[in-house]
Amino acid sequence: MCPITISLLLLASLVGLFYIFLIWNFNHWTKQGIKTVKSWPFLGSFPSAMTQKRNVAYDMLDIYNKYKDTENIVGVLNTRSPQLMVLTPEYMRAIYVTEFRKFHDNEMSKFTNEKVDKILANNPFLLLGDKWKERRAEITPGLSPNRVQAVYSVTQTVCKKFIDYIRKQQRMAPSDGLNAKSLCLCYTTEVVADCVLGISAGSFSDTPAPLVSMVKRVFEQSFGFIFFNTLATLWPPIRNFYSVPFFTKDVENFFFDIMQKAVNLRRESSEHRNRADFLNYMLQLQEKKGLDIMMLTSHTMTFLTDGFETTALVLSHTLLELARNPEALRLLREEVGTEELSFDKLSELPYLDACISETLRIFPPGLASRKLVTEPFEFVNKDGVSAKVVPGDVVILPIYAFHHDPNYYDQPEQFQPERFLEQNGGVRKYREQGLFYGWGDGPRVCPGMRFALTQLKAAVVEIVRHFNFKPNPKTRTDNVLDDTYFIGCIKGGIWLDFEPRD
Repeated sequence: MCPITISLLLLASLVGLFYIFLIWNFNHWTKQGIKTVKSWPFLGSFPSAMTQKRNVAYDMLDIYNKYKDTENIVGVLNTRSPQLMVLTPEYMRAIYVTEFRKFHDNEMSKFTNEKVDKILANNPFLLLGDKWKERRAEITPGLSPNRVQAVYSVTQTVCKKFIDYIRKQQRMAPSDGLNAKSLCLCYTTEVVADCVLGISAGSFSDTPAPLVSMVKRVFEQSFGFIFFNTLATLWPPIRNFYSVPFFTKDVENFFFDIMQKAVNLRRESSEHRNRADFLNYMLQLQEKKGLDIMMLTSHTMTFLTDGFETTALVLSHTLLELARNPEALRLLREEVGTEELSFDKLSELPYLDACISETLRIFPPGLASRKLVTEPFEFVNKDGVSAKVVPGDVVILPIYAFHHDPNYYDQPEQFQPERFLEQNGGVRKYREQGLFYGWGDGPRVCPGMRFALTQLKAAVVEIVRHFNFKPNPKTRTDNVLDDTYFIGCIKGGIWLDFEPRD
């Protein structure tokens, strides 16, 4: 044979071998009697993760709707890695709560490396085994009700600045309204920076500090990080010798630097030395445990990263739903009244709680959860066939799909806060049924939930008191999710028109 023919045969053989490699695991669950959804080479069961033509939550929703009536679990492929997707609230509840010890780690931990991603790798969400317990036990006291209450006056002060900032922006607003997400991110950056570090980010000034721009970059995933995750699912051993950080180096260095400056400022300032905030708690922990600046920053970044983006998204979506629903806005105004609210009074606003819970249902920040199996477990399907999972396997929990299932939530696309009022069972009813995961659930429920709720409530109260607001025509009228963002947010952004009430 001529050299060209040999080369073509060799190329065809290599292509064939690569194809076999890609589809080798496609019958993994079928061999165990478990149905496996349609999958494609390289793309697996979730093509949107690569094509980015729609949010991958919709791939999961399609699978969920197709199989939920006939299966308890279904096999899926993450590129070529066989995983299971849970389709019943009973198994959702078991994984989060009753059988937690068998699923207590998160898959994303497999894609982080402490040597190249010092900040993220030490976040309790990603730590494995007993480490997450140790770290959470260290951090949780810093987020106690007493500490959240102690910085409530700071939150109130920032809220007043926020109202003035919205007034200023409203006077200069273009015809397509104000970007609610950007407004809310300014607010959360300012309140978190002050409550956690005791510094001002200058978020409401014409020349904000660099912290504001860095916060916006924290959750901007680089192409390199996405590409690495894809390679790691195709060929997991790559993680043993190569990794890509979630935080870029300049972002990481920036936060290490600002942390060092905040620590130095706190130690030099007699005014704030006894302030009952999170930084003082961390400094006490540093002395007790001998933490170096890297560990101190990693601990504190848990407060920062968990408080910036997610809380801003929930706040902007809450404002959107109130703007779309004038009756809900009227009822909320009646509840909050006009008097200054103490921390205790702020905690006693059931309709406000219901509005936030309903927003978290429609736009859950965590669209899905991927749990690592840590002890053997046996799932049983509706036909009685069982599937055994072992440590290292991954189970997918399609949170968005459960939150939007009409079997559990009447008219799931409609904003109906009343479903979460206490007389209707409240949030507890849905949590105990395995149907609500706005903050996660079980031992690894969001540790910053109290602090985030205080930020959210304080801001919503002030905005509904001081402004009439409605969706600008630029804002879409449906709830379609952004195609590429891994946190639940509406596609095209939230654009609102504000009008002062006073």
